[in-house]
Amino acid sequence: MTKTDLSIIIPAKNGAPYLPTMFGSLLQQGDIWQRSQLIFVNDGSTDDTPRVLDEFGEKFPHFDVITNPEAGGLANARNQGLKTAVGEHIAFLDGDDWLAPDHLPTLLDAAHRLDVDFIRCDHTTVEGTKRSFKRAPMAVRDRALDPKVGILPAHDSTMVDYPYAWAGLFHRRLYDQGILDFPADFMTAEDRSWIWRLHLQAASFAVVDSPGILYRRGVAGSLTQILDERQLDFIRAFSQVFQLIRNEAEPERWWPKAIRNWLAILDHQITRFGPSPAPLRIKLRQGASIVSSQIPAGLLVEEFAQQKPSRQLNISTYLGAPSSYIKEMMK
Repeated sequence: MTKTDLSIIIPAKNGAPYLPTMFGSLLQQGDIWQRSQLIFVNDGSTDDTPRVLDEFGEKFPHFDVITNPEAGGLANARNQGLKTAVGEHIAFLDGDDWLAPDHLPTLLDAAHRLDVDFIRCDHTTVEGTKRSFKRAPMAVRDRALDPKVGILPAHDSTMVDYPYAWAGLFHRRLYDQGILDFPADFMTAEDRSWIWRLHLQAASFAVVDSPGILYRRGVAGSLTQILDERQLDFIRAFSQVFQLIRNEAEPERWWPKAIRNWLAILDHQITRFGPSPAPLRIKLRQGASIVSSQIPAGLLVEEFAQQKPSRQLNISTYLGAPSSYIKEMMK
């Protein structure tokens, strides 16, 4: 292979109905494939995925397939792809999504011009026939920035609220530095601590306009549609976020944003798990209490006080040791 400019990592399980659309969109990415590596991780598929791979594999000059007899989850599959990647730049794509024409060349051009650690971009959600454009929450475009500027302010939507691994391009030096890999054995929420680590530890990033990613939602069989213990990985994810913050030189700068994230997502998950069996709800309560106790108590109480009353009522008994202070506050 000539010098490899890009490695694109595509994990999928039982994605056969969607793979022709995805591969078709890759074939509309211009003349990048002689200098690009396509890595497909077949993560325990039991459908026609191997047949589709045979059909499309011959259309790409550098096509690697990793086959897992049993599914290991998205995080592990992406990590497998990272170990195989040889490109100077790395992109991720899910098997049920697809790209607008020339999306990858646009990101590569920006990466070459700006020479940043990572690029982020907008996307479009697709649910049935409905499409909705989602803008990455950064007004400054096409300019190299310190990734830490993508974290604050605490009360606004920022780049750490936009964790999608497929919405961008990453220089392989991040992987060499141990910043780009995903937390092992996470079935969900694998990108939560991942995006915080990027913004806390990388040296530079940029947000650019691009032709776009089409992100398919509401797919039958997707983990986002299933409510079981795997969805509790968000608790472990925030434990990792809090550890990252504790290791920072100025943790007080980042705690308010991280706590607000935690309280908002905890509120959502408590409501979501409401109809679940009691043992699952107990695990949610216990895990949330343990992770909440990792937050400085005074900061947790302070951020709790700024939440809307309905959220306070929903989460108040899930916050561990500070709950006694919070109960007094709510009297």
